[in-house]
Amino acid sequence: MSFEMTSIESADKTSFYAELASQARGLLHGERDRIANAANLAALAWHALPAINWCGFYFFDGRELVVGPFQGKPACVRIAMGRGVCGTAASTRETQMVDDVHAFEGHIACDAASRSEIVVPLILDGELLGVWDVDSPELGRFDDEDRRGMMALCEVFIESLRMDEVRAGAAA
Repeated sequence: MSFEMTSIESADKTSFYAELASQARGLLHGERDRIANAANLAALAWHALPAINWCGFYFFDGRELVVGPFQGKPACVRIAMGRGVCGTAASTRETQMVDDVHAFEGHIACDAASRSEIVVPLILDGELLGVWDVDSPELGRFDDEDRRGMMALCEVFIESLRMDEVRAGAAA
């Protein structure tokens, strides 16, 4: 299986993210393993999104966030709830978009090159599953179109997990 990826430079961001979400749907279609889907989504985003230096998942283990599949330099393994941008997104269950991570109180510097960050909480049936985290070496890299696009990608991921519930219900 191969994918032709749309370049963000060749399309407006709204169209770019719609195409990326469509590619993600195709990539995750029929697979119900959370780790496999997270790994493939991280790889897809890594190769499609310009000006990023890290993207991936942190999963909630009931106490804290634990690193999951990602692309980029080695990452912090555990993040406390409410700590850093990821812990804040997880505890508030709200997307965090930070133009300058050095101005964010309590920022966790896993990669010193990171300058801006966006983190989307992953909520499945009202429960916190984890967060999707994307870092950039550019200040102010992310805007509202990126926020909407990242949230749409996360919904594709969540839907792939819901499909497992639908299959289980149909088999019962």
